[in-house]
Amino acid sequence: MARIGQVIVIGVIIISMTATLYMYTQHQTNFIIAKTGEPVTVGPVQYTVSFDGTSNGNKETMPVDTFVRIKIIAKNISDEKTWISKSQFFLMDEKQQKHKSIYGKFSAEDFSEYWLEPNKPVNLITQFDIPYDDQKKYSITIHPSKQQSSADVASICITNC
Repeated sequence: MARIGQVIVIGVIIISMTATLYMYTQHQTNFIIAKTGEPVTVGPVQYTVSFDGTSNGNKETMPVDTFVRIKIIAKNISDEKTWISKSQFFLMDEKQQKHKSIYGKFSAEDFSEYWLEPNKPVNLITQFDIPYDDQKKYSITIHPSKQQSSADVASICITNC
């Protein structure tokens, strides 16, 4: 009788370990590395990100340091509309410091949040207020929105790759 109890305990342990490993692998972050201009897919959206220069803002919105602008081509590759926002984009400097994007409304392409329709690419721009040095390496990190519920995260080198 004790043998059957041991077999049951060992079976339960094996099943729980298998279930735990499966859940861990399902929620493991999938890091995607790319360079400026290369398309990357994060969740249901294909992004092409490129460096769009620097800016000193305008009369209404001026940076503390320098605005680093990025151009984003976003295409929803799913069958349902999906939400993207500037809060999904971070600029990483050489010290791996994370900088949030700033909404500026400098052009019609500047965005804060946007509903992407299926298979309709859009051109968007956002900027980051940082102490910019054109000799340093910068990258953009893209996280999926909560609505997209994806484990994908992209890192795109935009300068001095």
